[in-house]
Amino acid sequence: MVGTDVPRLTFGQEHFGEAYLADDRRTRSLVDLADRFRRHPHGTLPHKCKDPNTLRRCYDLMNADAVTHEAVLAPHVQRTLRLVQQQRGVVLILHDGSELDYSGLTSLHEQLGQIGNGFGQGYECLNSLAVLPEGRTVLGLVSQLLHVRPRVPQDETRAQRRDREDRESLLWLKAVDAVAEATRRCRRRLGLSGPPEGLLEIDVADRGADTFEFMDHEDLLARKYVLRSKHDRRIRVGHGGDGPSAKLHEHLRTLPERGRRLLSLPGRGERAARETTVSVAWAAVEVPPSKERRCQGRRQPLSAWALRVWEATPPASGEAVEWFLLTNAPVEAAEGAWEKVDWYCCRWLIEEFHKAQKTGCSIEDLQFEKAARLRPMIALLSVAATTLLGLRDLSRDAGLRDLPATEVVDEEQVEVLSGWRYGRRRGLTVGEFFRALARLGGHQGRRGDGEPGWLVLWRGWADLQRLVAGARAARCPKDASLPGGPPNTG
Repeated sequence: MVGTDVPRLTFGQEHFGEAYLADDRRTRSLVDLADRFRRHPHGTLPHKCKDPNTLRRCYDLMNADAVTHEAVLAPHVQRTLRLVQQQRGVVLILHDGSELDYSGLTSLHEQLGQIGNGFGQGYECLNSLAVLPEGRTVLGLVSQLLHVRPRVPQDETRAQRRDREDRESLLWLKAVDAVAEATRRCRRRLGLSGPPEGLLEIDVADRGADTFEFMDHEDLLARKYVLRSKHDRRIRVGHGGDGPSAKLHEHLRTLPERGRRLLSLPGRGERAARETTVSVAWAAVEVPPSKERRCQGRRQPLSAWALRVWEATPPASGEAVEWFLLTNAPVEAAEGAWEKVDWYCCRWLIEEFHKAQKTGCSIEDLQFEKAARLRPMIALLSVAATTLLGLRDLSRDAGLRDLPATEVVDEEQVEVLSGWRYGRRRGLTVGEFFRALARLGGHQGRRGDGEPGWLVLWRGWADLQRLVAGARAARCPKDASLPGGPPNTG
């Protein structure tokens, strides 16, 4: 915790102060923009930068050749990895992709790729987010890949697709490589020869990563993973190499239940959030190498553990839960099985991050005429999106709850929010501040409402910034030339 006699770094200084952009003035400009965007993340750039000079400076910064996606993201990634190296326990690296739609930027169509049904234009954005499973605390991004989907002939054969180095199935391997390389650089700077004692990093991915290449790559890099199985592939039961052959999903469905517990499912689309009871079963399996000659994986079977998670009593309406998970982290008892399930459930956080990118930071509302200028702004706003999730983390941190709110936010914000909530200026604890912020965002605080999520806190945060701006405007002295203004003393 920063002491009261030590100035607290601003968001921009903390996440971008070490950016190398070939000119210190550019770094200072990036820091200033980051602070502004954290206060006002929503809307177009003219909405975020209402001052014309600030907007012009923003465009000038993005136009500099040294200001690239990689250069803007690098200091934040290194900050995140330093936090990872300080942990003594499990850190999850959540990998997932999202489409960034820039179909309206017609001048960029030749520089972008196809998205959606092929008629849209934009990026496939694969994010890798570091998260602590206990409390589901977001540490930050450790990688972000902006992929331009290539235009391929409709009659492309399977062999031709396998030969392409830009096929999307390789993005998962590239993301892991990017994380591994950034981690090595971070450890060199910290003087570490390897992972700190007690640190265990787990890569968590959804069904898009269910390829032999990805699992083999993880084993080759000595990394651990949990992913959701998409393919009912042929496997061998057990790790001895002589077990019976079976289809993965079919075999797991024959196994008896080994445990049961409650599971909270988040809302998604038109599906409401709900609680349900799920069962678990698992087995040791061997995944044989791909039969594809062009597969980048090694030609040897992989030892893994497969889990099935399902609702023993399906709901009367809607889709019942049934997940098949694969992991190379040992599962020897029910406790270990539920641990892997919990790790996979944390994957929903990266979907919230994608919502924060698009809804919270309006990342798809950018207007640029060159992709090289668009990409660094995507990096900047993506880092800002992590702080929207951080609002929720701060609001739920039991260690901060009773401390003065000025330990985590500015005194001016505390004064304005307390005036709005209680009708007078007063000191607030961190817990009181976030309860008031949630109320400002529309959270009613009723017994059945639960704890506020990042979205309602973000709405309160946005409204608070407007209140602060209004309070500052009210404190401005009246112009001397206007009737009723202070006397002109010359």
